[in-house]
Amino acid sequence: MNTKPTLAVLALQGAFLEHQQMLERLGVGSKLIRNLDDWHDYAVQQGRKGLIIPGGESTAMTRIIKDENLYEPVRTAILGGMPVFGTCAGLIMLDHEHLDTMDIKVKRNAYGRQLGSFYTENTFKGTTVPMTFIRAPYIEDVGNGVEVLSVVDDHIVAAQQGKQLVTSFHPELNDDTHIHEYFLSLIG
Repeated sequence: MNTKPTLAVLALQGAFLEHQQMLERLGVGSKLIRNLDDWHDYAVQQGRKGLIIPGGESTAMTRIIKDENLYEPVRTAILGGMPVFGTCAGLIMLDHEHLDTMDIKVKRNAYGRQLGSFYTENTFKGTTVPMTFIRAPYIEDVGNGVEVLSVVDDHIVAAQQGKQLVTSFHPELNDDTHIHEYFLSLIG
């Protein structure tokens, strides 16, 4: 019997299918969230176990999340303790200027344009993991209660505040499951 939770994946745009595929590899179900009805269905069926906000374009995602009336319900659920994992633009979505749930200051497109994308391997909570950066942000500053989990070239690229996890890079684009497994451990 599978006791792993079904997670919501915000599917407004960006790399949501890659996150869904990573969850499938880990034996975890997912529900794509495109509108308020999807969100309500997920709440009724699963009780909002956790949410992944994928990479993409944060300006477009912010506009769509508001147009679909998801902004307040998603923000309220996160502030109420629902675990959330934001990658790249998903990281930006949790900062002060967007959903305002995580005490971080973000530098958008910090690594430049698409040509500035790169791959490296570095530590995440003491374990070496592959990291793919695509027009990635980094965290300029963290507030109280935010734990830095990874630093690349003197820039914060992964952090956690309570049950909120963010990465500047795209773990869903590599075969390593370590970071998604870590997120699942936050859910319990």
